[in-house]
Amino acid sequence: MQSYTIGQAARLLGVSPDTARRWADAGRVATHREEGGRRLIDGRDLAAFSVEVAQSQGQGGSGEDDVPYTSARNAFPGIVTAVKLGDVAAQVEIQAGPHRLVSLLTREAVEELGLEVGMQATARVKSTSVHIDRT
Repeated sequence: MQSYTIGQAARLLGVSPDTARRWADAGRVATHREEGGRRLIDGRDLAAFSVEVAQSQGQGGSGEDDVPYTSARNAFPGIVTAVKLGDVAAQVEIQAGPHRLVSLLTREAVEELGLEVGMQATARVKSTSVHIDRT
């Protein structure tokens, strides 16, 4: 399972590294230390926490730690929070800061990209289509 540093988690959550560090210190998200002493967050834990943060902030964000979001380049880096596979089609959800994006794509595409909950991915939006890039 992929793990994330506090800085990477902060970027995916759309907050400052200090905010992510305070959340980890308060036990809001579980961390573990690697051999070098750096704190890491398991991908599945970060995925669940990102949904919790987004729900508690609502659509507009929470205030001082808000990061302006833009779709100028139509790319939303985030973390995969759900993958639902059907026989032919699949549904992938990404939490990109306060934004939840859902893409319907083929099961084959999901399998080729190796998408799973907790991994980093980027949703690319063109008109009403959302394309998922593995990062």
